[in-house]
Amino acid sequence: MSQGDTPHPERPRPRAFRLDQLNDEMVAQPDYYEAEAEAVKAAAPVAPEPSERATEEAQSKGFLRRGRGWTWGGVLVSALGALFSIGIGLWLDSLIENLFAKSMALGWISVALVGLVLAAIAVLVGREISVLFRQRAIARLHRALAVAHETDDGALAKQKIAELASLYADRPETAAALKRLKELKREIIDGALRVEIAEKAIMPSLDASARQEIAKAARAVSLVTALAPRAIIDVIFVAAQAIRLIRRIAEIYGGRPGLLGVFRLARAVATHLALTGTIALGDSLLQQIVGHGVASRISSRLGEGVLNGLLTARIGLSAMAVCRPMPFITEKAPGISDVAPFLLKRDKEKAAG
Repeated sequence: MSQGDTPHPERPRPRAFRLDQLNDEMVAQPDYYEAEAEAVKAAAPVAPEPSERATEEAQSKGFLRRGRGWTWGGVLVSALGALFSIGIGLWLDSLIENLFAKSMALGWISVALVGLVLAAIAVLVGREISVLFRQRAIARLHRALAVAHETDDGALAKQKIAELASLYADRPETAAALKRLKELKREIIDGALRVEIAEKAIMPSLDASARQEIAKAARAVSLVTALAPRAIIDVIFVAAQAIRLIRRIAEIYGGRPGLLGVFRLARAVATHLALTGTIALGDSLLQQIVGHGVASRISSRLGEGVLNGLLTARIGLSAMAVCRPMPFITEKAPGISDVAPFLLKRDKEKAAG
């Protein structure tokens, strides 16, 4: 180098990273049911992991489906909605006119109240729309990270991991993970490895929270079913717990579902269950039921409680797959024995007795 040349700063050299190095730096949130799950995992058959294709199809059904033109069902709903709106408008107009005829004060009060009603409706509709767009963004982030990992696209991985970090920027449980990812932002890392590091750093604590919610719901459903005196109580409680569980898992992974958002989520979860064969006691769930003696005792209240608990757990697992902002890559997709080992253990002890 000549005397007049300006020395160039050395470029950072590529560094090698191993996912197991994160174990010393990132401590995942402990799972309350982890020890119990390990105790029964060897004896309990594990259901096959849901495929990524089934997850993406379920997300498309719930959030990413594009319009395919008008249908007679859509025309019927739109026409009924228009007629209902016209009827409500005419009724309000008549009510306001009558109140003005009786008293100017009552008339203006009614106008103010109608304005408040319309403003509240506008706020609620706007909130529902924003929630749907947020859940759609999470589903698109899931697909983009899957593509970035499959194609080893470094630029796409870097961009989408930044979106993933912004999604959890205000979460205290992910603060250390986000700090670690920020330190790796300028490192020269392959796209696939960058996605794997992000999953290893961010997702374990969120997955543990989701598994604990599934376990609590499955335990509550099994106990109420076993103790409830009426079958209608079982149906109402199971449905309520399923809706609450779906909504809670969506909140854990960054969604904020409202009324319409929960409906879309439920449709996506039902699609995932149907695609993975568990909505009608598919092979994997049937194997677990028969293998632990539940099918032979289906008439007993305890057996019904275990069965309803297993079905609730399957709903929660499908909700995890649908709501998670990235696919399971380095982390293993949980099964029944991971989220509700107490159900399998209880029925195994019952069969042994």
